[in-house]
Order: sequence, then C-alpha cells, then structure tokens
Amino acid sequence: MNAFTQKLTAIAALSIAFIGTASAATNWDASHPRRAEVNHRLSNQDRRIHQEVREGELSHNEAMRLHRDDHQVRREERLMASQNGGHITRQEDRALNQQENRTSRQIGQ
Repeated sequence: MNAFTQKLTAIAALSIAFIGTASAATNWDASHPRRAEVNHRLSNQDRRIHQEVREGELSHNEAMRLHRDDHQVRREERLMASQNGGHITRQEDRALNQQENRTSRQIGQ
C-alpha cells in the first residue's frame, strides 16, 4: 500500500466515524418521559374533544379551536425537543402542562 492509499483510507475511516457520531447525536428520544407525558395528555385531550362533540357538549367550531390549541402545544413540544437533543426540560414541561391545563378546562365546560 502506498502513502497516498493509506492517507485516503484514513480520511475515509475518519469521515465514516464522524458521520456516525453526528447522526447519533441528532437522534430524537421520542420516548423521553417528559415528552411521552405531554404527548399522552395531548392524545387524551383529543379523545375527550371528540367525545364532547359526539355528546353535543361542544360545537364543531369550538372543537376546531381546541384542536388548534393542542396542535400548537405539539408544535412547541417538538421545537423544544429539537433544541435539546430530543428532550424537553422541566421548565419547558411545566410551560406545556400549563397550556394543556388551559385547554383541558375548556373541554369539559
């Protein structure tokens, strides 16, 4: 093996190693406990909204507004997680829970 081939092989190996660590660092932890809690609450609220519409307690317009609020919370959760390597902090979790509580109170009125 000549010097050029050795250098080329070394560069290729380093490149592959760098790409592997870069992709591992960007993997989201979708099952992180705080993310799972937020997403579970959102799906529970979605179910409750649909049930209230079926029972005639909510109009379709009210349900659309509540769904829009929940989608905003989900977008915020994803944005927060993207900035923290797939996790949300306790402070972010509290903020999202407050928003979910506000929507939750509106569902059962």
